[in-house]
Amino acid sequence: MSTPVRAPSRQPRVPDASETTGRRPSRRPRDRVASIVLHAVLVVGLVVMVGPFVWMLLSSLKPEGEIRLVPPTWWPHHPTLGNYRDLFARLNFPTYFLNSAIVAGLITLGNLMFCSAVGYALAKLRFPGRRALFGLVLGSVMVPGMVTFVPLFVLVANMGLTNTYAGLVLPFLAWALGAFLMRQFMLSIPDELIESARVDGAGEIRIFLRVVLPLCRPALAALGILSFLTFWNSFLWPLVVATTEDKYTLPVALALFSVGQNQTRFGLLLAGSVVVVLPVLIIFLLLQRHFVRGISTTGLK
Repeated sequence: MSTPVRAPSRQPRVPDASETTGRRPSRRPRDRVASIVLHAVLVVGLVVMVGPFVWMLLSSLKPEGEIRLVPPTWWPHHPTLGNYRDLFARLNFPTYFLNSAIVAGLITLGNLMFCSAVGYALAKLRFPGRRALFGLVLGSVMVPGMVTFVPLFVLVANMGLTNTYAGLVLPFLAWALGAFLMRQFMLSIPDELIESARVDGAGEIRIFLRVVLPLCRPALAALGILSFLTFWNSFLWPLVVATTEDKYTLPVALALFSVGQNQTRFGLLLAGSVVVVLPVLIIFLLLQRHFVRGISTTGLK
C-alpha cells in the first residue's frame, strides 16, 4: 500500500523593512547621484540663462563710470535712476514705443490668422500638391533670413512702401515657422470631429472658426508669444525700411541715440534694454500656461 504524498508546506513570508516600519525603501546610491548631477546641471543652466538679465537690470541702476569698472561689479554701489530719466528725456519714448507695439501687434495678429489657416489646410484638407506645398513651407523655415533680405527690400522699395507701417508689417504677416507649428498641432485634432461637422452641413470656414480654432488655443498662445517676441526685438529690417524718426521702432531708436560723439552710453542702453524686455516678459507670464502646453503638445499625433 503506497503512502500518500504530502504537499510541500509553504514557508511564512517574512515582511520586509518597508512593511514593518511603514517607510518606502531608500533609493539606490546611483539614483541619488544621478539626481544630484541633474539638479546641478539645471542650476548651472538657470544661472547661465538668467545671469545676463539680472546683471542688465542691476547695471541699469549704476552710474556710467561704475558700469565701466574692470572687473565689473554685480550690485550697484551708488544706485541711481538717472539712466531711466535720460532715456525718457532724450528719446521720444511714446512714439517709438507705439511704433514697436503697432508693428509687433499687427504682425502677431497676421501670423495668428494666416498661419492657422495654412496649418489647417495642410493638416486637414486633401488637395493636389499638398505635400509639395508643405515641403515649400519646410524649405522656407530652413532658409536664413539674410538670404531673402535684399530681394525683400527691393520688392518693398519698388512698391513704394519704404518708411511706412505697411513696409514694416506686410512682408512678415505669414511666418513659415508659424505655419509649421500650427500644422503639427492640428494633426492631433481627430478627423472624426471635423467629418461630423461636415455631415451636419458646416462649411470649411465655419469648421475652421467654430471647431478647430477653439481647440488650438495653446498653439495660438505659443505662436503669439514667439511672433511678438521675434518682431518686437526686430532691429535690422526696421533700421533699413524706416528712414525718418517718426517711424523708428524702440530697438532702432535706442541703438541710434545711445551712441554719443565719442563713445556709447552703456547706462542708457541698459535702461532701454530693460524697458524693451518688460512687455515681452509680462505677456509671457500672462500666457505661460498656454505657451508651455502648446510647445509640449505640438507635433504629437
